[in-house]
Amino acid sequence: MDDVANFPRSLIENHDFITDCARYAEGLYSEQQVKKKYHFSDDVWQSLGNDDALVEAIEAEKMRRVRNGSAKRELAQKHIVRAPDILNTIMNDDNANARHRVDSIKALDALADNGPQATPAADRFVIKIDLTADQKLPNPNDVIVIEATPRKTPAAITDGTEDDWKW
Repeated sequence: MDDVANFPRSLIENHDFITDCARYAEGLYSEQQVKKKYHFSDDVWQSLGNDDALVEAIEAEKMRRVRNGSAKRELAQKHIVRAPDILNTIMNDDNANARHRVDSIKALDALADNGPQATPAADRFVIKIDLTADQKLPNPNDVIVIEATPRKTPAAITDGTEDDWKW
């Protein structure tokens, strides 16, 4: 911050700052959050709004975030955290329709679930080998089921020299 003349120029090149300003404009961050993170005084904050190049960079980032879905996704994440309270209110309302109460129970259960069924299909593989094809009465011991998920390893390690799967 020693050279105030070059300060806005360095901020235009700071992708994190531009993204944070776009989030501020979208209502995801407050003015206080951005000012505190970057240690801005009120005077500096006001002067940043007068820099046309900086404003253009923020507007371009806002448009990029809308087009790639980041803005929508982050706004939805901000608002969805209120859902469990609303669902709980419906679930516990004795005057609510029974179907609505059951639906809220199912929705709460889905929000609370973090088990393997919540894993995306691409990240979970099930191999089922059924050896009972020629038998009239299948024996459950003749069915082999193997579930595998990829290990969370850095991309540099997944060069094929090591087994990237856990059983």
